[in-house]
Amino acid sequence: MPTKKSSPEYSQVLDRVQQNMDRFLSSAHVDAVYGAPIAHEETIIIPTAEVLSFAGFGVGGGYGNGPVNPDDPEGVVPEGEGFGGGGGGRVLSRPVAVIIAAPEGVRVEPVVDVTKIGLAALTAAGFMFGMWMRMARPRG
Repeated sequence: MPTKKSSPEYSQVLDRVQQNMDRFLSSAHVDAVYGAPIAHEETIIIPTAEVLSFAGFGVGGGYGNGPVNPDDPEGVVPEGEGFGGGGGGRVLSRPVAVIIAAPEGVRVEPVVDVTKIGLAALTAAGFMFGMWMRMARPRG
């Protein structure tokens, strides 16, 4: 650990990491899942979404005293200090349903993403074909 007081750069790194974590955590708020209600005559429509948020952060620090530098005419002991941090993450959201409240009652209508279903089917078919080709190959 450093023998000197903490570096201002290290404090800035920690502040930046805290700000980013707060931003990622705010994406899990209920407002991110339920949209603003839309009124149409006697019917109220509420859009809903699925929100996925993931993040990773890390910080590091360092300090070091090296041996006397023979190339330095004054023979000063070099000191070191190093601090840094980094991180990243992603927030994904997609519509999943619409809540419809009408005089007849409340119902939930799911949102079906036909493109995603088609891509999943093609991917599965590709894997099955690849495995079939591998199994059909003669062993030698």
